[in-house]
Amino acid sequence: MARAEAAAGQTSIPELLAQLVEDAIARGVLEDLTDLGDILAADLMNVFLDKPSVIQRQFEQHYRESPQRATGWFYRLCQSSNDIQTLQIARNVVYQAPSPYGVLDITINLSKPEKNPRDIAAARHQRSSGYPRCLLCVENEGYAGRIGHPARSNHRMIQIELGGEPWYFQYSPYAYYPEHCIILSHEHRDMHIDRQTITNLLTFVGRFPHYFAGSNADLPIVGGSILTHDHYQGGRYELPMARAGSTMRLSWPAWPEIEAEVLDWPMTTLRLRAASPGILTDLAEQILLAWRGYTDKDADIVAHDEQGPHNTITPIARRRGHAFELDLVLRNNRQSSEHPLGIFHPHADVHHIKKENIGLIEVMGLAVLPARLLT
Repeated sequence: MARAEAAAGQTSIPELLAQLVEDAIARGVLEDLTDLGDILAADLMNVFLDKPSVIQRQFEQHYRESPQRATGWFYRLCQSSNDIQTLQIARNVVYQAPSPYGVLDITINLSKPEKNPRDIAAARHQRSSGYPRCLLCVENEGYAGRIGHPARSNHRMIQIELGGEPWYFQYSPYAYYPEHCIILSHEHRDMHIDRQTITNLLTFVGRFPHYFAGSNADLPIVGGSILTHDHYQGGRYELPMARAGSTMRLSWPAWPEIEAEVLDWPMTTLRLRAASPGILTDLAEQILLAWRGYTDKDADIVAHDEQGPHNTITPIARRRGHAFELDLVLRNNRQSSEHPLGIFHPHADVHHIKKENIGLIEVMGLAVLPARLLT
């Protein structure tokens, strides 16, 4: 692939694909629909890719040398194959801004392709299909795509084991930071936060110590955009939360080996650090259970009512030298007549900037803002 770019006078692979799609449309070979262009581009790149089993073996060979070598090789492969949409990602407006909590990252998201009226009309007449069930299902690997569902012929995943189950590691097609990865369950099941979640996150960063890994919360409003497929996100990047200072030290007599603190951060966050992931999991589980049952009506916190549970956490794991570090962000998704989108959600006075969920990435200090801010 690198030789192909050089032969084309440094024209990038995504640019070459765009030219080929435009040519196919101009010659009447392809209807002028965004999804059909993406399907053709993915098919073309799939010609140059090995089948998933070969890529799995190559990844494992690189991993035996080092985790960094394995992920670096796979990341470059996904960039070269146009699985990671580098041309679209480059459109994003990315900058940093000072705040009372340190320097924050900000992205105005321009990378998702805009649908033209013909795309919208075609999607309306597309027959509904239950395959793949969602954008994170493993069946997306190699899936040709259709109108309304992205092409994934050139998409590859790496199978890993977490908690005795098959999970899959892939890179986000529309990354927000370097080596932005998604770790997804083989089974299509709802997001849930429990002891096994904490174990899985710590296991992952144990195997890939140069990455962080975190999970969106498992409740609406405070969760991410996909609540129906259990998954985590990670990457090779230090988001602003990782640099946050502390306002208070904590200790538990039953866990003297654990260093703990409350972060100086706009969302209530407990940070735990220890050499052993096992004892971190034990304490994190107790904190999760205590928070799930916690009520303080003066602070508008109610653990459970007729609408169901309201308290959960957003957990994030990373390595800090040889130690394991775990951030637990306390979340509550209650609504009120004054704040119908969430009491602890951006309020109406800032909805002109953002009204979508505050998910894992934003919790960690990277604000993803809508493209309408530039119009």
